[in-house]
Formats: sequence, structure tokens, C-alpha cells
Amino acid sequence: MPELHFHLNGRATTAQSEPATLLVHLLRDTLGLTGTHVGCDTAQCGACTVLLDGRAVKSCSVLALQVQGRAVTTIEGLAAADGALHPVQEAFIACHGLQCGFCTPGMVMAATCLLRETPRPTEAQIVHALEGNLCRCTGYVNIVAAVQQAALVMDGANA
Repeated sequence: MPELHFHLNGRATTAQSEPATLLVHLLRDTLGLTGTHVGCDTAQCGACTVLLDGRAVKSCSVLALQVQGRAVTTIEGLAAADGALHPVQEAFIACHGLQCGFCTPGMVMAATCLLRETPRPTEAQIVHALEGNLCRCTGYVNIVAAVQQAALVMDGANA
């Protein structure tokens, strides 16, 4: 079984993986990071979204072997070392951008990627960035509001 060396949530990590193992299963089943959800297994719902070298990817469409030498950030890796939530996580709570919570990790990761690339997104840019993430509960209004609030907080912190 090939041995993988990569950074996971800021830490050097080594794991073994069969060649056909998907990243989502490596994260959940091998490494015990269950915040990344398995939704559709067809890259349609976005519940498994993680950051790979800072870019949002659906981990059900990435082979674990593809992370060799790269950096993976999961929802567990967004919080600060002291446990303080990331501004996007805080905004999802404050704006009621979640209900059942199943899509939330993927939505948060996609939004985090958007805000790193586009610190002051328009509503249309937010909607476009989240198009690959499905939610069956919220109607998206509060999710968009949460991303808008996080953008303001993060932009203010960088001012």
C-alpha cells in the first residue's frame, strides 16, 4: 500500500492508502476526520468539500494518492489552535446559515475559498461560488448572508 506524505490541517501527516481510495474516505475512515461528509459520492452535492492547496475541491472526486506532497484543510482545520471558530463558521452560526448541518462543512469550505480569492464578493459571486454545494433545508438566503457577514468581518480584520 502506498504511503502518503502531506500536510493535513497544517500538520505533516503520513498515511497509507490503496490506489483507488478517495480522499473523502481517507479523511473519514483512515484519519477519523468525520467533519467532511459523504453525500452523493458523485461530486454533485459538495458535502465533502475540502481545501486542497487552498482551492475548494470535492474530496469524493479526488484520489487520496493525489494529495502526495500537498496541503489539505478540512472543516476541523479551520478553527484556531485555541478553539476559536473561523469567521466563516461564526457567521454561519450568527446568520442561521445552517439547519440540519449536513451541507454546512462543504458550504463553509467553499465560502472560505471564495473569501480568500475574493475578499469583497458580490451577492452574485457568492451564489456562483456556492453553486456546487446543495442544501435541502435553508433555501440559501441565510447562507449567502453568512458569507456576506464573514466577508465584512474578514475584510475588517485585514484593514
